Amino acid sequence: MDACKSFFLPGAQLIRVEYSAVTRADRELTWKLFSDWRRWQRFSDIYGDIRWLSGSPWEAGSRMRIVLVRPERTAVDHVIVACAPGERVGWIDHWFGNTMEQWVVFEPRVEGGTRVHTWAEVVGPTTAEDKQRLRERLKSFIELWYSRFCRECDRRHERQSRVYLN
Repeated sequence: MDACKSFFLPGAQLIRVEYSAVTRADRELTWKLFSDWRRWQRFSDIYGDIRWLSGSPWEAGSRMRIVLVRPERTAVDHVIVACAPGERVGWIDHWFGNTMEQWVVFEPRVEGGTRVHTWAEVVGPTTAEDKQRLRERLKSFIELWYSRFCRECDRRHERQSRVYLN
């Protein structure tokens, strides 16, 4: 038996979700808002408590815990695997027997602003039916969170622009 197949029990399914959103804010402002995890509850009502468990925030090896309050209350533990502030960050999550790797990339746009691109891959002991439901929930969550995040970046960018113009 293949070593990879034997590690995950039969029924293990890979789920991949990608999403991109654009903001008029530059990468510096976009990263500043993204890296302030205390703001994350503004972008999704499923977040409860968010805290760093160990290490310095956003450094490789640091650990963060996010409590999700719905659809089912659970804690999701994140381990930061890489971070280049303002450029990209990657982490691995664990919850309900699933493991997720997620990356967020902040790309400057020639016409100004930033493209925020994220992708996530989840593997765990899910059935084909559960896989589809999990994929839909993850896709919906990511699209909503990152679109709200980029709108907040736009608002902050507009505020800064008005200050510079006056």
